[in-house]
Amino acid sequence: MYPAVFALSFAGAYGTIPDSMATTFTVGVAQIDCRLGDVEANLAAYERELREAKGRGIDLLLFPELSLTGYFLKDMVSTVAIDAGSPVFRRLRELSRETVAFVAGAVEETPEYRFYNAAMLFDGGELQHVHRKVYLPTYGLFDELRYLARGDRVCAFESRFGRTALLLCEDLWHPSTSYIAAMDRALTLLVPSASPIWGLERGELPENAAYWQRVNAVTAESYGMHLVYANRVGFEDGVGFWGGSEILGPSGEVLARARYYEPDMIAAEVSLAAIRRKRIASPMLRDENLDLTINELVRIRGREAGSPAVVKTLPTPKTAPKTTPARKALAKPVPKPRVKAGKVRKAVTPRKAARRR
Repeated sequence: MYPAVFALSFAGAYGTIPDSMATTFTVGVAQIDCRLGDVEANLAAYERELREAKGRGIDLLLFPELSLTGYFLKDMVSTVAIDAGSPVFRRLRELSRETVAFVAGAVEETPEYRFYNAAMLFDGGELQHVHRKVYLPTYGLFDELRYLARGDRVCAFESRFGRTALLLCEDLWHPSTSYIAAMDRALTLLVPSASPIWGLERGELPENAAYWQRVNAVTAESYGMHLVYANRVGFEDGVGFWGGSEILGPSGEVLARARYYEPDMIAAEVSLAAIRRKRIASPMLRDENLDLTINELVRIRGREAGSPAVVKTLPTPKTAPKTTPARKALAKPVPKPRVKAGKVRKAVTPRKAARRR
């Protein structure tokens, strides 16, 4: 459906910086409320935010997860989905040409009629990359896997903002996804989210908000990358979203953070030179042993699947001293009696046969 969405250039795969890549740019987050199931109203909100972002000098704007459709869609998934031929998709392309590059949160429909929770990067009138959410939560108030298909790929990609990776909300809570993105040479990690309020009675800041902030900071600093987290606000079916979107530098420092519970737009200038300094000071990715990780995961996968990859050594039971058994003589075949017509001969016994030999 989307040509070359996942194609990696040979030069990009080995970390070469393209001529068109910006080493310093301004990234922003549009922390918005959205209407459940009303794509047209949400698209109008996109246009307002994008035009404001252009006026503020933002180069790349990140929208929250499923902000084009609303989050708790349930049976509305198929009615709000977009594909490459839909008018909404064409309008998103036009907006990226008229305003700034942006990441949209939408439901993607494939030619096989599968529906994915997707983050789509549009730039210069074209769709540059699509990430399909890999980990669909089904605990608590979440039920994504009932209505949506699961993505099966995490990869970085080349863009004019440097090598970038996209993850969607729950994806980041699984450490393997950010590790894969970092090992795929991502310099910036974009994370659209739709995180509801949870644990508010335990303090002014929701408990999951505090957890998100820790995860974001640790991820950015561990891999020496910029991280842009875009959460939404508002209510759906009585469930509220806490906002608190943030932009972090490669040492885990907060460059900008949005207000809680209210719509907001934040922006920060990010520089690839800061990543260079961080990775020189802390060369953890350089020293990472990818083969070790792969080999151990293969071993663990074999163990979980019941494969004989892991051989257990059983204790040797105590036995009596071995004795050499007497060797039995091999019995020679007994010849069959030969009978001539009209005359019956007696069978030759083995003892007589032995004497004759």
